[in-house]
Amino acid sequence: MQVFVHSLAADLRDIETFYPLTFSTTRLHQLQKYISRKLDDLQAFPFHALDQSEAAQYAETDHYFSPWMPPLAELCLWRQQVTRFQGLTAAARMSDAIVCIKQLSDELRDNGEQAAGAQEKIIANRAARMAAELHDVLEEAVNFYRDYDPVITWWLASPWKSLSEAIRGLVRLLQRKSGNNMDTSAGDIIGQPLGRKAILDELEAECIPYTPEELVEIGEREFAWCEAHMVLATKALGFRDPREALEHTRNSFVNPGEQIHVVHDLASEALNYVVALDLITVPDIAKDCWRTVMMTPEQQRVNPFFTSGTEITVSYPTAGMCHQDKLMSMRGNNPPFSRATVHHELIPGHHLQFYYMDRYHPHRKLFETPFWIEGWALYWEFLLWDRGFPSQISQTYATNEAQNRIGMLFWRMHRCARIIFSIKFHLRQMDPQECVDLLVERVGHERATAEGEVRRSLNGDYSPLYQAGYMLGALQLYALRKEVLGPNGVWTEKEFHDRIMKENMMPIELLRAVLKQDPLSPDWQSQWRFYSQKV
Repeated sequence: MQVFVHSLAADLRDIETFYPLTFSTTRLHQLQKYISRKLDDLQAFPFHALDQSEAAQYAETDHYFSPWMPPLAELCLWRQQVTRFQGLTAAARMSDAIVCIKQLSDELRDNGEQAAGAQEKIIANRAARMAAELHDVLEEAVNFYRDYDPVITWWLASPWKSLSEAIRGLVRLLQRKSGNNMDTSAGDIIGQPLGRKAILDELEAECIPYTPEELVEIGEREFAWCEAHMVLATKALGFRDPREALEHTRNSFVNPGEQIHVVHDLASEALNYVVALDLITVPDIAKDCWRTVMMTPEQQRVNPFFTSGTEITVSYPTAGMCHQDKLMSMRGNNPPFSRATVHHELIPGHHLQFYYMDRYHPHRKLFETPFWIEGWALYWEFLLWDRGFPSQISQTYATNEAQNRIGMLFWRMHRCARIIFSIKFHLRQMDPQECVDLLVERVGHERATAEGEVRRSLNGDYSPLYQAGYMLGALQLYALRKEVLGPNGVWTEKEFHDRIMKENMMPIELLRAVLKQDPLSPDWQSQWRFYSQKV
């Protein structure tokens, strides 16, 4: 089974690399033909001869195929297949395209730079992405022949220069029409609601046996838990209103140039904590080999906080940012807030996760799911909260227990809100402005950071359940922990955590079946109702 999955991942990578335009009909045809053949191969597997780990891989492979349909489009193969062609023919096609693009651009200008409605914005945004993608693929093709084939180079030099300028101009026009220029308000956030049926299909693919409405209710219940604990932390800090406590905590930011040292000290604190308690195996390479880089001002408009992998990308203002953006970045990344995000991004969170993913069952990366990726990092926030981590202080930046609790609760509320607004958006029960308002009014985000969060969540770069996967995946792992480490459990915490990492990526219910040796069958379906409260 492992060889099958390795081969599947490699073949898909090669097909998608060879046919680079995601909107191409040729690419779609090749993928459909290949997937159909592999589905036949999968059906021929002697399922009952597989061990528990391989059975889980079988079930996940089947789920991986079910919801997947690449975008429809068309592809020009003249460069990829190295087909002989006349430079004159290519130049004529480029010249014809320039005329068409200029006509289209004139029409767009005549009709006004702003789209008339939400649907028109979505179409303009999609068209801008497709045009930009087409430009990049054509540019690679021209560069492939440049100078190497002097005849083609002679014919294409001028037409390509004009075509490149025309396509880039069209992309800019379409971006302005869609409002997708990063300097806009929530009213210009682009997103395509999928509807209830599509969300149900996504939930089935992710092995989540809940309805969208039930998940929204789970988000609300977890949010209520956070609000109750926020009241307690607010009182401990000496305030009556959680808004005042949040404001006080935000203003504990450090001076320019100091943030990278904050991150390193907070990372060392979390690492030393999990190692001292022997909660998980942290190899020396994982401890030592991570880098710090700074996020650009442009990136901060979409993601104003930290990200990580083999390196942690730190959000903090640069000298050229306007005063309001500087304060937003500094206040949003204050030490108590950062204390919760650093261990989420590094150790025991994503950096340690990626270390294990590269070394144990790496073929399972094909089964990427936010419920395992993001759920793991947030699960550790749950566990560290339970162990009293806000008061276990061994650095000099985030030293107030109540503020540390507020920082952890802020992010936990944020993940609850992600379930609520992302699912309600796709159910057409909330628009982007209402999503932003929820983050501002209920979580306590500054409006600019809320707009960046909603823009990132809805612009199509993430799967529709990605934002919900943080909290729901963490709740799944938390429930699995209780089952495995309960009164009759035989595993230590370290064994439990190490095993999760070494099994690599898969839906949590399949991971549960592997860890508990639950039976699986070819017609296996998700049925684990992991949330402890009835919904």
